[in-house]
Amino acid sequence: MTEKSAFKPFVFTSLALIAFAANSVLCRLALGEKAIDAAGFTSIRLLSGALVLLCILKLSGNTKTTTKGSWSAAFLLFLYAATFSFAYLTLNTGTGALILFGSVQITIILRSLFSGNRLLPIEWMGVATAFSGIVYLVLPGVTAPSFAGFSLMTSAGIAWGLYTLKGRDSIYPLSDTSYNFMRSIPFAIILALFFLKNAHLSHVGILLAIISGGITSGIGYTLWYMALRGITATQAAVVQLSVPVIAGFGGVVFVSEQISLRLTFAALLTLGGILMVILGRNAKNRKTSQSR
Repeated sequence: MTEKSAFKPFVFTSLALIAFAANSVLCRLALGEKAIDAAGFTSIRLLSGALVLLCILKLSGNTKTTTKGSWSAAFLLFLYAATFSFAYLTLNTGTGALILFGSVQITIILRSLFSGNRLLPIEWMGVATAFSGIVYLVLPGVTAPSFAGFSLMTSAGIAWGLYTLKGRDSIYPLSDTSYNFMRSIPFAIILALFFLKNAHLSHVGILLAIISGGITSGIGYTLWYMALRGITATQAAVVQLSVPVIAGFGGVVFVSEQISLRLTFAALLTLGGILMVILGRNAKNRKTSQSR
């Protein structure tokens, strides 16, 4: 892979991870301040994401592509969005992040191992180092989570992990993501109707859900699908461990949280572990190419 061809996946991955972190901040702002209920946030998030993406798809002129997502991917997207929102009603941010991205990583790595892939020693070290950074970041604030919250966030992580794996086969990321969002709307409507009695909407909550859906979810997930074409499944699993760290710094900027030495050290551990995984896999790919 040339430097030029490797640059695009790097940019797409970086922007997607920032979008993922922004989603956490937006969700915390909306649900933490009780500006909107979880079902309403989820429904508006998915609907606004579908509308924005379909508009972009139409303007791009690629409406006649042969790939238009799938119902299974759409359900995984809905399952992630819904369980993510409801889990944060009973979990604190640190516990939720640990459960979510831990389950994402485990899901992708187990799927990779079951497919016959084996990790290099340096990749195992990288995974352990990156995960230890997340543990170090949230352990002091971790309390025993409720069974419901733990189950919901674990489901969110598994759903996002499987959705990520499906995205690796995407030829037209914008089209697939757009139609996945569109197909998720019936599920979102059913969810909203089921929790109609608990509905609570405010202008601030609706705005946060729209931003989360249209920008950080819709466009962010399209960038993620594009990034997946240039990175391995293991790399995809590990780099997402940086999201809680990015979200932590986002909290400093947008929620006026203080920068701590603990947060800085956790970021170094996590990003260092990610670098080990990426360098390990790239070294093996270069050695394989040279032996041919």
